[in-house]
Amino acid sequence: MATIKLKKPGSTAATPGGANPAAPARAPLRGSGAARPRQTLAQAQAERAERDARHQAQYQEQLRQRYGATPPPDAFTRREPVRPAHAPPRPAEPRRDPRHDPRRDPRDAARPPPRHDPRAEPRRDARRDPRLDPPRDPHAPRPPQRHDARHAVGPAGPPPPPPRPPAPRHDPRHDPRATAAPRGRPRDHDDDDMPPAHAPGSMRLSKRMSELGIASRREADEWIAKGYVRVDDQIVSELGSRVQPHQRITIDAKAKFQQAQRVTVLLNKPVGYVSGQAEDGYEPAFVLVTPANQWRDDRSGTRFLRDHLKSLVPAGRLDIDSVGLLVLTQDGRIAKQLIGEDSDIEKEYLVRVASADGERLPDAALALLRHGLELDGEALRPAQVEWVNDDQLRFVLTQGKKRQIRRMCDAVGLQVLGLKRVRIGRVMLGDLPTGQWRYLRADESFA
Repeated sequence: MATIKLKKPGSTAATPGGANPAAPARAPLRGSGAARPRQTLAQAQAERAERDARHQAQYQEQLRQRYGATPPPDAFTRREPVRPAHAPPRPAEPRRDPRHDPRRDPRDAARPPPRHDPRAEPRRDARRDPRLDPPRDPHAPRPPQRHDARHAVGPAGPPPPPPRPPAPRHDPRHDPRATAAPRGRPRDHDDDDMPPAHAPGSMRLSKRMSELGIASRREADEWIAKGYVRVDDQIVSELGSRVQPHQRITIDAKAKFQQAQRVTVLLNKPVGYVSGQAEDGYEPAFVLVTPANQWRDDRSGTRFLRDHLKSLVPAGRLDIDSVGLLVLTQDGRIAKQLIGEDSDIEKEYLVRVASADGERLPDAALALLRHGLELDGEALRPAQVEWVNDDQLRFVLTQGKKRQIRRMCDAVGLQVLGLKRVRIGRVMLGDLPTGQWRYLRADESFA
């Protein structure tokens, strides 16, 4: 196969000697030695000095043209001339000793040294161990001894002044200035020692808001601090403020919006979960409130948000062996309504029981369950108790003491086999499956 060699247009073949006389001359490469020779250090320094002198002459010529024959001030001249590179290095300046500083006032040297005042010395602590002191130099001058007339050899001089007694330590509890009565006012009327007087019949603003059902006391304190509360159209932002029962209390629209965003969850708690904080290795029922466990028939129209889990606390409790309706809420009003001291919301339970002898509970014991028992030294409120079938009782309570139904049944000889809460106020458990939850609808209320 034949090979075709391509050549650049206008190029000719190189001569046998390696040079092509017809080729145009090319500029030498940098650093190849064909350009101007490299300067020595002395030549470079001389060239730099000549350039600086030329620049200085041009600068002085510009000054003469601008200011005429009058020499310009020193600020227009170069203060420090350019030192040539071959000049010897400058000698190092000696370190300045402040005792021989020429800038100091020479009259200071003629002044006598200050007199020694032993009272200005720090007091020696008698409790300090002298063995911890540093060793004393035997050649160091000894401190002057105090004059003692008993050991004086020459004529006795005036006796030294007696030492001053040590000042008593200041005790702020016995400071007369702290307990002194102010001028123009007798001591018996000191306002600092007396609690502030409150108007008769007044109460704390947060407590009044809680009584009116506007907000819980904690929620009311938050709104007061943010300036969301008005009393008779006047903003009250100081915690602990007091109001009269007849005063009108209103809240800002921001507080109403925050309150409207808070949710309440209805959960059908299964066995094995505690109502509040985790204990004895058992998880709280709060962990069941997840998107996967939301009841598919929830008709509240509320979309699940992660913010709904913040400050979601149980309003009431069910023990670990009980099941049924458990309320978790962010709204302090609902929590107070269900578990407040003066709460009278009914709670309905279905309780499966068994007697020890297998006989039916007598009517006297049933009447005792309805009214007449006491727990922890406190009489229980009247309750509704009736048979649903042969082994199941229906309890309706307005109290919520710890394990109240189990302790009531134990007092009359009944053993609780199962307990389920089916209603709180006007809210029913309904068909909510075990372990699932739903939101409280806007048309539902416990009272």
